[in-house]
Amino acid sequence: MIALDRVAFTTASQGDLLRDLDARARVSQAVGIPAEWAVVRQIHGATVHRVSAPGLQGAGDAMWTDRPGVPLAVFTADCLGVVLLAEHAVGVAHAGWRGAAGGVVPALAKEMEAAGHVPSKALIGPRIGPCCFEVGPEVAEVFPGHTSRTTWDTPSVDLPGVIAAQLEGLELELSGGCTYHEDGWFSHRRNADRERQATLTWV
Repeated sequence: MIALDRVAFTTASQGDLLRDLDARARVSQAVGIPAEWAVVRQIHGATVHRVSAPGLQGAGDAMWTDRPGVPLAVFTADCLGVVLLAEHAVGVAHAGWRGAAGGVVPALAKEMEAAGHVPSKALIGPRIGPCCFEVGPEVAEVFPGHTSRTTWDTPSVDLPGVIAAQLEGLELELSGGCTYHEDGWFSHRRNADRERQATLTWV
Protein backbone atom coordinates (compact mmCIF):
# COMPACT_ATOMS: atom_id res chain seq x y z
CA MET A 1 0.00 0.00 0.00
CA ILE A 2 1.13 3.53 -0.75
CA ALA A 3 0.14 5.75 2.18
CA LEU A 4 0.57 9.52 1.92
CA ASP A 5 -0.85 12.56 3.70
CA ARG A 6 -4.65 12.11 3.53
CA VAL A 7 -4.29 9.64 0.65
CA ALA A 8 -3.77 5.89 0.20
CA PHE A 9 -3.45 3.74 -2.90
CA THR A 10 -3.82 0.00 -2.29
CA THR A 11 -2.06 -2.79 -4.16
CA ALA A 12 -3.13 -6.32 -5.09
CA SER A 13 -1.62 -7.60 -1.84
CA GLN A 14 -4.34 -5.80 0.13
CA GLY A 15 -7.02 -7.80 -1.73
CA ASP A 16 -10.15 -6.88 -3.65
CA LEU A 17 -11.20 -3.60 -2.08
CA LEU A 18 -14.34 -3.39 -4.19
CA ARG A 19 -15.99 -6.48 -2.73
CA ASP A 20 -14.05 -7.60 0.35
CA LEU A 21 -15.27 -5.68 3.40
CA ASP A 22 -12.75 -7.40 5.66
CA ALA A 23 -9.96 -6.12 3.40
CA ARG A 24 -11.45 -2.62 3.68
CA ALA A 25 -11.40 -2.92 7.46
CA ARG A 26 -7.74 -3.96 7.45
CA VAL A 27 -6.77 -1.07 5.17
CA SER A 28 -8.78 1.37 7.28
CA GLN A 29 -7.02 0.23 10.44
CA ALA A 30 -3.62 0.50 8.77
CA VAL A 31 -4.11 4.13 7.75
CA GLY A 32 -6.24 5.18 10.74
CA ILE A 33 -9.57 5.97 9.09
CA PRO A 34 -13.15 4.76 9.73
CA ALA A 35 -14.01 1.39 8.19
CA GLU A 36 -17.09 2.77 6.40
CA TRP A 37 -16.29 4.58 3.16
CA ALA A 38 -18.24 6.77 0.77
CA VAL A 39 -18.38 5.09 -2.65
CA VAL A 40 -20.17 5.54 -5.97
CA ARG A 41 -21.54 3.21 -8.61
CA GLN A 42 -18.90 3.95 -11.23
CA ILE A 43 -20.27 4.54 -14.74
CA HIS A 44 -17.35 6.12 -16.67
CA GLY A 45 -19.06 9.50 -16.65
CA ALA A 46 -18.52 12.95 -15.15
CA THR A 47 -21.12 13.12 -12.37
CA VAL A 48 -19.77 14.57 -9.10
CA HIS A 49 -21.28 14.05 -5.63
CA ARG A 50 -20.80 16.20 -2.56
CA VAL A 51 -20.49 13.77 0.35
CA SER A 52 -21.46 14.26 4.00
CA ALA A 53 -21.75 10.64 5.16
CA PRO A 54 -20.32 7.25 4.21
CA GLY A 55 -22.14 4.73 2.03
CA LEU A 56 -23.21 4.50 -1.59
CA GLN A 57 -23.69 7.98 -3.06
CA GLY A 58 -25.38 6.82 -6.27
CA ALA A 59 -24.15 6.65 -9.84
CA GLY A 60 -21.13 8.76 -10.68
CA ASP A 61 -17.37 8.84 -10.88
CA ALA A 62 -16.28 11.62 -8.52
CA MET A 63 -16.90 12.77 -4.97
CA TRP A 64 -15.67 15.44 -2.63
CA THR A 65 -16.11 16.24 1.05
CA ASP A 66 -15.09 18.73 3.70
CA ARG A 67 -16.35 16.47 6.51
CA PRO A 68 -13.71 14.88 8.75
CA GLY A 69 -14.12 11.16 9.26
CA VAL A 70 -15.72 10.40 5.89
CA PRO A 71 -13.23 8.53 3.69
CA LEU A 72 -13.88 8.62 -0.06
CA ALA A 73 -12.96 5.66 -2.28
CA VAL A 74 -12.96 4.77 -5.96
CA PHE A 75 -11.86 1.44 -7.38
CA THR A 76 -9.60 0.78 -10.35
CA ALA A 77 -7.77 -1.94 -12.28
CA ASP A 78 -6.14 0.13 -15.08
CA CYS A 79 -8.22 3.33 -14.92
CA LEU A 80 -6.90 6.35 -13.03
CA GLY A 81 -7.76 7.08 -9.43
CA VAL A 82 -7.26 10.85 -9.09
CA VAL A 83 -7.19 12.70 -5.76
CA LEU A 84 -7.54 16.47 -5.37
CA LEU A 85 -6.36 18.00 -2.10
CA ALA A 86 -7.47 21.36 -0.73
CA GLU A 87 -6.69 22.79 2.71
CA HIS A 88 -9.96 21.66 4.30
CA ALA A 89 -11.44 19.34 1.67
CA VAL A 90 -10.58 16.39 -0.53
CA GLY A 91 -11.94 14.96 -3.76
CA VAL A 92 -11.50 11.73 -5.69
CA ALA A 93 -12.34 10.68 -9.24
CA HIS A 94 -12.35 7.47 -11.26
CA ALA A 95 -11.12 8.31 -14.76
CA GLY A 96 -10.81 5.96 -17.68
CA TRP A 97 -10.55 7.36 -21.18
CA ARG A 98 -14.29 8.06 -21.30
CA GLY A 99 -14.17 9.92 -17.99
CA ALA A 100 -11.10 11.85 -19.08
CA ALA A 101 -12.80 12.78 -22.34
CA GLY A 102 -15.92 13.80 -20.43
CA GLY A 103 -13.95 15.99 -18.05
CA VAL A 104 -14.67 14.22 -14.76
CA VAL A 105 -11.54 15.59 -13.04
CA PRO A 106 -12.01 19.26 -14.00
CA ALA A 107 -15.70 18.89 -13.06
CA LEU A 108 -14.61 17.73 -9.61
CA ALA A 109 -12.16 20.63 -9.30
CA LYS A 110 -14.85 23.09 -10.38
CA GLU A 111 -17.35 21.87 -7.77
CA MET A 112 -14.77 22.03 -5.01
CA GLU A 113 -13.74 25.54 -6.06
CA ALA A 114 -17.38 26.68 -6.18
CA ALA A 115 -17.70 25.70 -2.51
CA GLY A 116 -14.57 27.64 -1.60
CA HIS A 117 -12.12 24.73 -1.57
CA VAL A 118 -9.47 25.38 -4.22
CA PRO A 119 -7.35 22.25 -4.82
CA SER A 120 -3.64 22.78 -4.28
CA LYS A 121 -2.41 19.37 -5.43
CA ALA A 122 -3.48 16.37 -7.51
CA LEU A 123 -2.30 12.79 -7.17
CA ILE A 124 -2.78 9.86 -9.56
CA GLY A 125 -2.39 6.31 -8.31
CA PRO A 126 -1.40 3.10 -10.11
CA ARG A 127 -2.81 3.07 -13.65
CA ILE A 128 -2.15 1.71 -17.09
CA GLY A 129 0.61 3.77 -18.68
CA PRO A 130 0.93 4.99 -22.26
CA CYS A 131 3.50 2.21 -22.57
CA CYS A 132 0.65 -0.33 -22.55
CA PHE A 133 -2.63 1.55 -23.15
CA GLU A 134 -3.36 0.39 -26.68
CA VAL A 135 -6.31 2.20 -28.29
CA GLY A 136 -7.98 2.39 -31.65
CA PRO A 137 -7.81 5.48 -33.85
CA GLU A 138 -11.30 6.54 -32.77
CA VAL A 139 -10.03 6.92 -29.18
CA ALA A 140 -6.68 8.46 -30.09
CA GLU A 141 -8.37 11.22 -32.07
CA VAL A 142 -10.30 12.30 -28.95
CA PHE A 143 -7.01 13.35 -27.31
CA PRO A 144 -4.99 15.45 -29.76
CA GLY A 145 -1.61 16.31 -28.33
CA HIS A 146 -1.68 13.39 -25.90
CA THR A 147 -1.20 10.41 -28.18
CA SER A 148 1.70 8.06 -27.70
CA ARG A 149 2.92 4.60 -28.73
CA THR A 150 2.92 1.38 -26.76
CA THR A 151 6.13 -0.55 -26.28
CA TRP A 152 4.93 -2.79 -29.13
CA ASP A 153 4.45 0.31 -31.34
CA THR A 154 0.66 0.64 -31.52
CA PRO A 155 -1.40 3.80 -30.87
CA SER A 156 -1.73 4.83 -27.23
CA VAL A 157 -2.94 7.75 -25.13
CA ASP A 158 -1.14 9.38 -22.18
CA LEU A 159 -4.10 9.69 -19.78
CA PRO A 160 -2.05 11.21 -16.91
CA GLY A 161 -0.91 13.85 -19.40
CA VAL A 162 -4.53 14.53 -20.32
CA ILE A 163 -5.46 15.02 -16.67
CA ALA A 164 -2.45 17.27 -16.05
CA ALA A 165 -3.46 19.48 -18.97
CA GLN A 166 -7.07 19.64 -17.75
CA LEU A 167 -5.92 20.85 -14.34
CA GLU A 168 -4.04 23.78 -15.91
CA GLY A 169 -0.72 23.59 -14.11
CA LEU A 170 -1.88 22.29 -10.73
CA GLU A 171 0.92 20.32 -9.07
CA LEU A 172 0.45 16.65 -9.99
CA GLU A 173 2.15 13.64 -8.43
CA LEU A 174 2.15 10.09 -9.82
CA SER A 175 2.23 7.20 -7.34
CA GLY A 176 2.62 3.53 -8.16
CA GLY A 177 3.38 2.09 -11.57
CA CYS A 178 1.79 0.71 -14.72
CA THR A 179 -0.87 -1.80 -13.74
CA TYR A 180 -0.51 -3.68 -17.02
CA HIS A 181 3.18 -4.58 -17.17
CA GLU A 182 4.36 -4.17 -13.59
CA ASP A 183 3.79 -6.72 -10.83
CA GLY A 184 1.66 -6.07 -7.79
CA TRP A 185 -1.47 -4.51 -9.32
CA PHE A 186 -4.81 -5.78 -10.54
CA SER A 187 -5.22 -5.21 -14.29
CA HIS A 188 -8.43 -5.78 -16.18
CA ARG A 189 -6.70 -5.45 -19.55
CA ARG A 190 -3.94 -7.91 -18.72
CA ASN A 191 -5.89 -10.61 -16.90
CA ALA A 192 -9.58 -9.64 -17.15
CA ASP A 193 -9.36 -9.14 -13.38
CA ARG A 194 -12.60 -8.47 -11.52
CA GLU A 195 -10.67 -7.41 -8.42
CA ARG A 196 -9.96 -3.75 -7.83
CA GLN A 197 -7.43 -1.53 -6.09
CA ALA A 198 -8.75 1.39 -4.03
CA THR A 199 -7.87 5.06 -4.20
CA LEU A 200 -8.70 6.57 -0.81
CA THR A 201 -8.72 10.10 0.52
CA TRP A 202 -10.01 11.77 3.65
CA VAL A 203 -10.04 15.09 5.50
